[in-house]
This record gives sequence, structure tokens and C-alpha cells, in this order.
Amino acid sequence: MISPRDLADVLGERLQNDPGPLPSVPFHDVVIDSRKVETGDLFVALKGEHTDGHKFIVDALNGGATGILSRLLPESLPDGARAFLADDPLAALQGAAKCWRSRQQARVIGITGSVGKTTTREAVAQVLSHKHAVFQSPRNFNSDIGLPLALLALGPEHDWAVMELGPYDRAEMELLTETARPNIGIVTNVGPTHLERFGSLDATEEIKGLLPARLPGDGIAVLNADDERVRRMADRTSARVLWFGLSADADVRASEVKTDGLEGIRFTLHLANDSAAVQTPLIGSHQVMTALAAAAVATTAGMTIKEIVEALANIEAGSRLKPRRSYSGALLLDDAYNAAPLSMRAALDVLAEMPGNRIAVLGDMLELGSEEDDSHREVGAYAVDRCDRLIAVGTRARGVADGAWDAGHSQIQWFEEQGDATRMLRQEIGGDDVVLVKASYGMHLEEMVEALISAEGTP
Repeated sequence: MISPRDLADVLGERLQNDPGPLPSVPFHDVVIDSRKVETGDLFVALKGEHTDGHKFIVDALNGGATGILSRLLPESLPDGARAFLADDPLAALQGAAKCWRSRQQARVIGITGSVGKTTTREAVAQVLSHKHAVFQSPRNFNSDIGLPLALLALGPEHDWAVMELGPYDRAEMELLTETARPNIGIVTNVGPTHLERFGSLDATEEIKGLLPARLPGDGIAVLNADDERVRRMADRTSARVLWFGLSADADVRASEVKTDGLEGIRFTLHLANDSAAVQTPLIGSHQVMTALAAAAVATTAGMTIKEIVEALANIEAGSRLKPRRSYSGALLLDDAYNAAPLSMRAALDVLAEMPGNRIAVLGDMLELGSEEDDSHREVGAYAVDRCDRLIAVGTRARGVADGAWDAGHSQIQWFEEQGDATRMLRQEIGGDDVVLVKASYGMHLEEMVEALISAEGTP
């Protein structure tokens, strides 16, 4: 973590007060939300879409902040607090992060793709931690604000840093790669997500491909060998390419993939001229790609196949698709955090492997642009052989219901409002049911999950 002395150094002449020698003890954290300030934090005042952080500088100082990076100076500062002034605090934050990253010895791994970034980040960090000191960016710290905040937490104690890159557009991807300067870049896949922002699949491929394209000549591009659009990125990089996937020509390959439901997956891992059996708690056959990406990076870190197998066996399943129990005893597969056509299919594949009465609760997928109607109908058709009952929630999800109906499914209900669907499910689901809940985060189906878990209001 950066210290007041280091921050003054990387920001140049922006220190506005001189309360004595600057301490080399790192800040406790770097935050942009005054409500989350703790003693010893650096508070960065940013102007947002709905409010301006400068209004909360006093609150941050009262909360224990010992550093302020802002456009305006507060009227007074507590003893020992430092104020750094910048016309554009965000640009100053980004510049400080870029400079700080350049001074660190840790090798940086950047991860991008249409789906799977978070699970891949978590898996890579956990596998590397089997042998190395690893820092990983917190959840959602993958933007022009989040990535700099994460980079400022790097310190000399870290060997590796694992970062997500989730750009809003091409300009932001350029900024993220310039700021993080990754040594290794992982591209998970390219699919129809965020098309309202990117415009098309071709544009998505172009933007995601900036990560391997901007790697240094001595870097490594870890690319999905099973994705045609990702394969083309090999022509855009001067770095060494390391392929992972099920394809016969992948450098890090899996065969004999088998699923054990909520217990995880099994497969044979092939590395160069060596192979070994892997059993990992990662849930769903699609997670073999997550495990392979982690294994590929681990080989570059000098880990043996035995060490990789052991690390994969002890990995935590991650933050997505959490098994939970409803108050009535039904098994809930909580995957309400995010949704895109690729991840919808993967979640439905997991549901299909489960015993019991399988219920798919599928909500709107957002930011699909011109692909919106077709994508929802295609997901509905895909669900037909993978669930016994389909509950579609949201205006866009009407297409999911229509697609399933046209493909021959008869057990379908559609609800425009989440609350109506939740009330119905609370009355009807029981111990024999397995309920997948998945939608884009903007649908807030996590509220449905919590309502199904809570015994309050039991009918």
C-alpha cells in the first residue's frame, strides 16, 4: 500500500500542507466513499454522476482519514493529516497508480473477456498463492477508478498481482492497459455482452484484444484456444502465446471432463509432456476453462504439475453460483450477480446436472444492444432440455419464455415484476426443488434469493 511519503513523491508538488516529515508507514486503504473511511485511510474526492465527493471531505476526516486528494482544500485539517490538491483528482489518482505500479516488483496479470473474469481472477490468485505472495484486485475494481485504487494497494511484499480489466469502451481499455502495464494477459472469451456500449461482436473482439496487443515483447498472452475470436488475437501480440482449452493443440489442455454436481469437476490435465488427474471444487463443466487458465499462469510462475493439481484441489469455488437453502428446504443456485448469453448457458448446464425438480428462474440480460431479442429467445430454447420448469422475470425475459415455448417447453411462467414471481415461488417451492436464479445485476434478483431464504412472511 502506498504511503504519504510515496504519494507526495509520485504526485510531485501537489502536497498543500507541511505538518512535518511525511511518514513512510502506508495508508490503511485508499477509498472514495466517505462512509467506508477508517483510521489511516486516504480519501479521494471524486465528482460522480449523482454526487460530489468534495461534499464529504469533512466526514472523511472525522472518520479518521489521514490523507485527502481533492480539487478543493478543506477549511481545516486535523493534526498530522495531509492534503493533496489536483485540478482533476481522478486523473491524479490514475497517474499516481501508474507511477506506483511501475515501482513495484510484482508481475501483473491482467484478465479480460466477455464472461468469467471474476472466477478466473479468483482461481489464478488462489493457485499462485500456493507458492507465491499474491495480491488480487477486490470485486468490481476493474474500471478507470477501481483499477487505480487496487494498484495503490500493491507493496514490496507481493510477487504477483492479479487484476480484472472491465472497460466501458475502447478509450477506457487503453487507459487500463497503460495504467496496469500487465506482464501477462488472459482473455477468457468473446461473446455478446455490453453490446450497447461496444456496438458489435467485432468491436468487442477489438477492445478485448487490446490486452494481448499491448503486452511487452517478453510478456505472455494466455488465450482461449477454443474461441475463434480469441484465437485471432495471437496475430496482434508480440508476446509469447500460451493456449489453454479443450482443443488438441492447446498448450494447457483438459480431457475426460466429468462433473460431480455441487462437489465440483474432474478432468485430466495435460501440460507439455506431462499429465495428471485433477479434482477441483469449481462447479460446472464450463469451469474447466477457469482451471486451465489458472494452470497456464501457474506454469509461467514455475509451479510443477503436482503443485498445480494440489492447488486446484484446494481452491474455493468462488463468488458465483452459490448453493443456498430456502426456508422451505429447496436448494437455491444463487447466480443473480450477472448474466450474459454465455453465462446463462453455463448455469443452465449446471442445473441440468442436478437431481430433483429443476426450476430455472431467468431474468433480463442487459446491455445486449441489437442482439437483445435473439439472445433472450436463444437462451429460452437452450433451457428446454435443462429444466423441468421455467420462470421468466422482466420485460426482456418475455423473449426467454417465448423461445422456450417455441422450442417445445410447456411448463413456463412469465412475470413482469420480480415481486410477483417471488411471492409465487415462496408458496410453491419445496424440498425436492432445485432453483437456479440468474439475471443481470440490474434486475436485483438477489432480493428474490434473500426473500426465499428468509422465513419471515412465510405463507
